[in-house]
Amino acid sequence: METHGKITQKEVVAIIPARISSERLPGKLLLEAGGKPLIVHTLEAVRGSERVSRVIVAVDDSKLMNAVSEAGGEAVMTSTSHRSGSDRIAEVASVLEGDPIIVNVQGDEPMISHLVIDAAVDALIADAMADIATTCEPIIDAGDVLSPDVVKVVTDGSGRALYFSRSPIPYPRDAVRLHGSLEAALDSDPGLCAGFRKHTGLYVFRKHALMKFTGLEPAASEIAERLEQLRAIENGMIIKVVEVTESSIGIDTEADLERFREMLEAREAERASA
Repeated sequence: METHGKITQKEVVAIIPARISSERLPGKLLLEAGGKPLIVHTLEAVRGSERVSRVIVAVDDSKLMNAVSEAGGEAVMTSTSHRSGSDRIAEVASVLEGDPIIVNVQGDEPMISHLVIDAAVDALIADAMADIATTCEPIIDAGDVLSPDVVKVVTDGSGRALYFSRSPIPYPRDAVRLHGSLEAALDSDPGLCAGFRKHTGLYVFRKHALMKFTGLEPAASEIAERLEQLRAIENGMIIKVVEVTESSIGIDTEADLERFREMLEAREAERASA
């Protein structure tokens, strides 16, 4: 067992769920940017974490397996019938010895910062009662407050999650009454955005908590909101939420991919001119 500052470091294994199918961008994890498949960029980003001692990519297709292996990574073939990424990583985690900490990083997050991963791991280790840790970011755009595609989170005074929703929470009732609608309130007072937090898709589990979570039936709120983390809350599991400032880019569309490619080109140009 190692130590990082005041944090006692248990074994930390990152498992990246990677499936070949994608509705909005078919085969996206194999699409190239900067000469590498997207899944390899994510693998390399996770390797940058100081806390993570092992990275496993949980795949459901031989093409993904080969892409990871050719990049020197560790890949494990998993079932094609899993309902979610959590179920996929649980298949891999179930055969790991002991009770390591499991980091779940989505395969389409090639720009995830190692600082975000480390912060979430440290938050879970520091809170002995927490089962899961996840991350959030400040919201600065009113459109994100209103968008159902941006998940909002509310926490208690100790940073534990109370609820996640696609709706704007906490709802600024007095401001809405004053201005007539939430849209008008946000337009008139942009500072209202500071009251909202955007939930991001990184999760860190204690192994036993992951196995418990994936063994539970979907909760009513989870089904309504299409947010599986609500299953944990409905079943009394504690989710620690840590706020980070480093934003990631989820690759869901061709436009997202092009933006990522442009960022890589800009980075290479900076290195060349340095």
